[in-house]
Order: sequence, then C-alpha cells, then structure tokens
Amino acid sequence: MEVRLLTFCLLWWLGGQGLAIAAPRFTAALDRTTISVGETATLSLTFHGGSPDQPPSVQAPAGLAINYSGQSSHFTIINGQTSSSLTHTYQVTPTRPGDYVIPAIQAVAGGVTLSSQPIRLRATKASSSPVGPGGTLNAAFAKLILPKTNVYVGEVLPVEIQLYAQNPQNLNLPQLKADGFTLGTMSNQPAQSQIQIGNAIYVVFTFRVAATPAKIGELTLGPAECGLNLRYRRARDLRDPFADFLGGGIEVRPVTVYAPAQTLQVQPLPTENRPENFGGAVGSFEVAVSASPTNAVVGDPITLKVQIAGQGALDSLALPPLSDWREFTVYPPTSKVAPTDPLGLSGVKSFEQVVIPQNAEIKELPAFSFSFFDPEKKTYRTVRHAPIAVSIRPSTVVQPQPTVLAGTGTREQPPAARDVVHIKPHFGTVSGFRPLLVQQPWFLGLQALPLAGWLAALLWRLRREKLAKDPRLRRRLRVHQIVRNGLHELRGLAAANRTEEFFATVFRLLQEQLGERLGLPATAITEAVLDEQLRERNISEALLSDLHTLFWACNEARYAPSKTAQELESLVPKVESVLHDLRELKEGTAS
Repeated sequence: MEVRLLTFCLLWWLGGQGLAIAAPRFTAALDRTTISVGETATLSLTFHGGSPDQPPSVQAPAGLAINYSGQSSHFTIINGQTSSSLTHTYQVTPTRPGDYVIPAIQAVAGGVTLSSQPIRLRATKASSSPVGPGGTLNAAFAKLILPKTNVYVGEVLPVEIQLYAQNPQNLNLPQLKADGFTLGTMSNQPAQSQIQIGNAIYVVFTFRVAATPAKIGELTLGPAECGLNLRYRRARDLRDPFADFLGGGIEVRPVTVYAPAQTLQVQPLPTENRPENFGGAVGSFEVAVSASPTNAVVGDPITLKVQIAGQGALDSLALPPLSDWREFTVYPPTSKVAPTDPLGLSGVKSFEQVVIPQNAEIKELPAFSFSFFDPEKKTYRTVRHAPIAVSIRPSTVVQPQPTVLAGTGTREQPPAARDVVHIKPHFGTVSGFRPLLVQQPWFLGLQALPLAGWLAALLWRLRREKLAKDPRLRRRLRVHQIVRNGLHELRGLAAANRTEEFFATVFRLLQEQLGERLGLPATAITEAVLDEQLRERNISEALLSDLHTLFWACNEARYAPSKTAQELESLVPKVESVLHDLRELKEGTAS
C-alpha cells in the first residue's frame, strides 16, 4: 500500500511539473459549420496546459443564441509525458438564416491571455426533410449543402453532405452525382455529432468534398446517395422468451437516403481587364519569390523559388511564362502542394525553377508577376515581386600562353599536335575485369523487386476496392474469421468444462454463419428461422436435424448447464461439420 501511495504521489508530482512547463494553448471549433435554423451546433473551447478560472464569455452576434452547456477534462500520462486539457462547451442555435461570424474569444489561462480566431457559421432555412408520411419523423434523411449557388467557372466550392440517422451502423461513403464538376477526394472519416429533433435523437455524419465547376451555364450538383443500416426494435416473439436477451429483438434493415440535388448558375470569367499573363487561376493568393545563389558565374544554375499561398484550386496552379527572361536559359519548373485543410482548398504551392545566366551583363533577375481572378471581389488581381539583384561574373577559361626564350625576342611555339597517334606494338599488361552487372543473377533479381512491390500494392488495392464495393464479401470474410476463432475458443472452453460459455459460443457461431448465408442480421437468427428459411433451399434433412439438435442443446444449457468435459469435446467435431456444411450453402437474401 505504501509503494502504491508513493507511486501515485510521484506521478502526480511529475504531472504537475509537466503542466507547469507546458505553455498554455487554446483552440475554438464548431462541430458543424453549416446548420439549419432550429438545429444546434456545439462550440468547444479547449485549453491545454492551463485553464481559466471561469467559463470564457462568448459574444453572440444578432441572430444567434449561445448558451453554456458544461465542461469536461482529460488527463493522460504516456511514457512519462503528461498532458491535460479542459473543454468548455456551448450550444449555438441560429434563429434566422444567414452567415454569422462569432468574434475572437479571449480567456486568461495560467496568467497568459489567449485569443482564438473568429469562427464562421452558416444557417440555412429550416428543412422539412425529417417529416415523413403521416407526419412521423423519418429514421434517416440527408442534406446537400453549398455555400452559394452563383459561382464562376473554376471556382472551388466546399460541399457538405450531412446524413441524419437514428441508430445507424455500417455507413457507406456517399455517392455524389456531379456532371460538369471536378470533385476532390472525400474523406472516409466524417465528422460526427448528435442533435435532437422533436423527441428523436439523430446522429449527424458530415462528409466534406471540394467541387469545381468545369463549364458554364446552369449545372446540377447531386443528388447524393447514402447507404447505411438502421437498427429497429421489433415486436417480441412469444415463442422465444430469450429472444430479447440474445439480441433477437433487434432488427437491422438496409436503407438508402438521398440528399436532393442543388442547381448552380456558373458564370464565365469576365474578359474585361483580363491581364495578359492570366493563366486561369481562380481564388485569392499571395506570392513570395526568392533565388539562390545571387552571386554566380555565367553558365552556373540559379534556383528560382516561388511560393503561392492562399485559397483556390492549388493543384491546377501554374507559373506564368517567363517572357522577359531572354538572357537566361530557362528549364521546366517542379512543384509540390502543402494543403492546410483536409479538402485542399487552402495551402501553399511551391515551385522551383532553374535558370542559367548567359552573360555577365546581367544585374538582376526580372520582376515576377502572377495574376488571378478573385471571385469574392469579382475582379482580376495581379501580385508583383520586385526584381532580385544578382552578381554575375564572367566565366574564367585558362588559355595556354606561349613561352618567351631568354636573350631572344622570339616566342617558343608549342609542338604541333600529331594527327595520327603512334601505333602501340604490344598490348602490355592486361588487367582482369569482372562480368558486367547485367550478367550477374543477383543484379537481375534486384531489378525485379520494384516490379514485385508494385504488383503487390496493385493486388492489395484491387482487393480493397473489391471489398469496398461488395458488402456481402466483406461480411463473408468477417464471419469466416469469427468462426475460425470461435472454433479454437470452443476447444479451450470444452477442456475447461465451462458449459455455459461453451454453448453460448456455439449459439453465436451458428447465428453468424446462418445470418451470413441467409442475408439476415446475426441477431435475427433463431431456431424458428431454420424451418422458415432453410427448408426452402432444399438442404439435407441430416443437416437440418443436426442444426435442430445444436439449437436444442444450446437452449437446454440455459436451464441445466451440466455437461462433462468429454461430452463437450465430443460436440466440437459436430459443430465444425455443421458450420462447414453451412458455408457450402448457396448464399441468398432474406425474403
């Protein structure tokens, strides 16, 4: 007891030291940036390394109601490193549609005044999507949310697909119809939150993707199709009083919901005041230019570095042609993108371009300019960088000088080069040499490694895509793994004479295997399903009899769990045989 007390005190002291050393940090974030009027978003103020004495005051702009809902704390010790955080949460509810900005929030933590960035929230009109036929609430519905519907061609839009569901599971990635748009990559890890509509609690999954219109005119984005399973509680089966206990009272149904399509008006970029060097960039950007070295010799390479930072389609950005660089040899640039948000809507694109000066008269690198169209200000903008001063020295090539003989005014001319070299009459010593690399087996085998790695990666990707498109195959593989592990577990339970756990495991394996073959949830499998579903498939009477025997044994074990280890071990081969025969059963869908 003394050792435990000493250890706890030591850990507490180390935690206090770690907290004292760490500088306080403060972040503010909304779980959703677009909601409907009447819904609620959660504002989280998280403090690391220190916390305020009282909840920070949050100024609510007109049209928003912000109410404090509580706090939570988190403390961890990993490898001797301590970390803690305190989170204050607020409920943000809009009372009318509009775009809102929650001002910067200030708080004093650990004697330091901390401040957050302003947070934007968009509130849309209240939707009637939750209400189904007869005025009842739908168990699941979806929304397709756009920041605006009047855009320019090439303008990047952050699109949100919000899926509302009660008791969801096995959520699939939404499929968005986007004719005339270029879509970015949609993350398969959506943001998740909970809201209450009426008396129903919905889990909200928010998927985000970037969409860029590729042509002008009236375009339609959507609909978005979302597939998932919903869990329902069905009426109690009086024939099986243990159905609720074993999960039989829960029914899982696959559903598909659709987010209605949105219509956008896509305008062409204006031709008036279009800069000559405009290359199609749409967004808002800043440019930084540098070069090294700035002290070079004619013919030496100089690396020009250009960083374009801002918001827009970073992947499609290109450097304007260097038309004023006639005194340089210009090579094609290389580029890389460093996004600062998950959608890649903002970040930095870096270019590196090699230029070679051709004469020593060059005193500076020409000015650099980059033009783009700003859709918010609806005008073209050009950012310029001043010329960069450089020092270029002439190339030094050493020329042989004639020799002047002492006492004479004549110059000794070097001997004339001979056009024909004297033929060597003997080979001399011939050194041995090794076989060429291409003739050595180990070298050839080494060349095959990248191809083998590529093939392995391709097969892995194809298998992953196949599993993503085939939920039945995913379930079959998962059930196969469950059965294999369960059979191994059965042998251990039989040897330990743990009767109740043995038959509970047998019942679970039969549910999983039958559910996978019949296309039903595992929890929906009872002994009554055997006659209702299996007899229609013309299975053998022996298999059906063995199944009834195993189900009867499982039910009997609930009331009289008295079996010897030998009796349990004798049942294992029978369970294996039944599960093997069920795997051979033709796969189907529940009627």
